[in-house]
Amino acid sequence: MATKRTCMALGLVDNAELIASYEHYHQPGNIWPEIPAGIRDAGISDMQIYRIGPHLFMIVEHDDSTDLPTAFNKMATLPRQGEWAAWMGTFQQKLPEAAADEHWATMKPVFLLNDHLQ
Repeated sequence: MATKRTCMALGLVDNAELIASYEHYHQPGNIWPEIPAGIRDAGISDMQIYRIGPHLFMIVEHDDSTDLPTAFNKMATLPRQGEWAAWMGTFQQKLPEAAADEHWATMKPVFLLNDHLQ
């Protein structure tokens, strides 16, 4: 099965203390163990979050049979996921470019090197 990659963006409240706390709670040993387990249980094989200033960039990898909105909905039903999402939501702010039904805004691919290889 092929792997699919989706990139998403989100804002953080532009406050140095809140940003430091957000990063702290995502470090190994600080994140609740149910969170990475739930992400995997929902069908996501890898998730990475990067930050620059108050902006977050997330890479989500999943097989091409996994529908990402369905995976995120499933995650919300798993132990502690909703509690985590609500708590992390206090650090985050939706981007103006996000669709009405998006928290993390899905980014449009602009350049994919492998599409240019013959």
